[in-house]
Amino acid sequence: MERRSFVRQAGLAGVLAAGVAPAVVHAQANIRWRLASSFPKSLDTIFGAADVFAKKVGEMTGGKFQISVHAGGELMPPFGVVDAVKEGTVEIAHTAPYYFFGKDETFALGCAIPFGLNSRQNTAWMVEGNGLKLMREFYRNYNIINFLGGNTGAQMGGWYRKEVKSLADIKGQKMRIGGFAGRVLERIGGVPQNIPGGEIYQALEKGTIDAAEWVGPYDDQKLGFNKVAPFYAYPAWWEGGPQLDFFINTKAYEALSSEYKAIVEAATAAAHIDMQAKYDAKNPDALRQLVASGTKLFRMPKDVMDAAFKESQALYSELSAKNQNWKKVYEDFAKFRREQNLWFRFAEAGFDDFMQAQKL
Repeated sequence: MERRSFVRQAGLAGVLAAGVAPAVVHAQANIRWRLASSFPKSLDTIFGAADVFAKKVGEMTGGKFQISVHAGGELMPPFGVVDAVKEGTVEIAHTAPYYFFGKDETFALGCAIPFGLNSRQNTAWMVEGNGLKLMREFYRNYNIINFLGGNTGAQMGGWYRKEVKSLADIKGQKMRIGGFAGRVLERIGGVPQNIPGGEIYQALEKGTIDAAEWVGPYDDQKLGFNKVAPFYAYPAWWEGGPQLDFFINTKAYEALSSEYKAIVEAATAAAHIDMQAKYDAKNPDALRQLVASGTKLFRMPKDVMDAAFKESQALYSELSAKNQNWKKVYEDFAKFRREQNLWFRFAEAGFDDFMQAQKL
């Protein structure tokens, strides 16, 4: 039977079952991309999402689409990845969007803002709400199209040389804090420091800073923060569910075939799920180990939480008055957060409150 006739009669399923690849699959070009991460290679969780993504793309294209993954600082500084993707220096980056709030505060809404969404709510806003649509409209200004790239879940509130017992203890305290949250910390008396993950330990050890936050027990233990600061706070009021992203240069993405675009989207979804699963699975044992080795846990004082909440809401109002990009996205974000908070108050919180009071 002539090949074209066979394909026409058997259909794609029959062709694949017979082990005969249709010409359209073979026509895909070999592609090589470079991915710049903002994270150190030592963290198999947050850096690892980029590895998962690249591996999935390679597997789903039979090795025709290869992506080399580079740790923060390898190709460019960790906070230089947006400019690199915008200019086409690299085709793709994996990062936390709020690192780039200095360019425009709207970047933070694509990741996490103080007293924002938890991880499930963030994914819901992005996928089923207007989050992805609105952020893509904004990122178009930077020649970027974004895809979900993982979520850490709610984070811990950081490592401190001295326990924070009240709002007064925040005054003058130099703290490494990621991205946009530093704006609120500053308003309640702290002195924010924006330092890449791979440089935090040295700054804390040398006393350049008084406190530092990163993610949670598993990563924090790997980075060794417990060796230089004994007090560990919870929760991080600034990161209820930070969303990581893959930033892809628009021209590079548009040059892909429709099949490769679908593969990229599927691979980012796999990486997104993998990252959160890793954190949820690895954090409990790491926290037990930290406490067993002498780490002292403390809950963030209520007056700190109240002051931070008040100042964050004031900041958001100020930004809405002067930044139209922020206003457009934040209004939708705030409406979605209000509805999610109403729902989670009942089933989710009710179940969690009961289960966390049980001896298991």
